[in-house]
Amino acid sequence: MLTFNIRGENIEVTNAIRDYVEKRLNKLEKYFEKNVDSTAHVNLKVYQNKTAKVEVTIPLPYLTLRAEETSPDLYASVDLVTDKLERQIRKYKTKINRKSREKGFKNLDFAPQSEEDSSNEDEKAIEVVRTKRVSLKPMDNEEAILQMDMLGHDFFVYEDSDTNGVSIVYRRNDGRYGLIEASEE
Repeated sequence: MLTFNIRGENIEVTNAIRDYVEKRLNKLEKYFEKNVDSTAHVNLKVYQNKTAKVEVTIPLPYLTLRAEETSPDLYASVDLVTDKLERQIRKYKTKINRKSREKGFKNLDFAPQSEEDSSNEDEKAIEVVRTKRVSLKPMDNEEAILQMDMLGHDFFVYEDSDTNGVSIVYRRNDGRYGLIEASEE
């Protein structure tokens, strides 16, 4: 059973908004086993440019579902994020249930697949279509970002010249850059 933690940033969460979010997200319950209890964390944001962003995170024991959508209308954003979560669940539930059985877990939280939910996209195997080997060159963050931009990639793996560890720089959705530092722990 889904419970809800709904909060707003720059918006008051009225009963009408709360009811709409709960009604839309309750559609997802049909995909979960009956004994699953989880809290859907919903964050509603309204920006000065009159756009509304809805972020939903549903932590499950071995998986976290997450989606976010932005549109000019708050209710439309709720609809879009619900549709996105539903597509995620339909796409991955067969694979996740299969893996959980192989590892000896109880069925991971998704209800058995019905005929209407089955599609070729559920049965597609995750496959690696290309393997690339790289030699990690020592460099600093700035040089790695420059290399990434010159190659036209969204990320770049390199050896950090300061720490001698493996690091990854990546381009974020907001156009800025992020850094992932690998540790040996």
